[in-house]
Amino acid sequence: MADEYVTEERRTMTSDAPAAQPTHTTVIHERGSSSGGSGIVIALVLLVAVIGGFYLYSQTSSSEAAKNNAIAEAASDVGNAASQVGDAAENAADKVTDAN
Repeated sequence: MADEYVTEERRTMTSDAPAAQPTHTTVIHERGSSSGGSGIVIALVLLVAVIGGFYLYSQTSSSEAAKNNAIAEAASDVGNAASQVGDAAENAADKVTDAN
């Protein structure tokens, strides 16, 4: 947040003074009241939200990877089972042929 300043200018002029005397100007800068640390609290809440979002995103990504690995393993198991069925069918055909 930007600091807020209140500027007040006071000029004091006397009509009896000779024209050669300079005019006196007083400038007073007053700081506005501080935010009381609310900016820090908002920043901390935002930081916690970002960290929480990152954590949830990373958990979602790892669960998708686990799902993909499970599907790949299942497909591999199906391929192995099909190979075993093919081998069993070939052995059965050989036995039928040898029996004749």
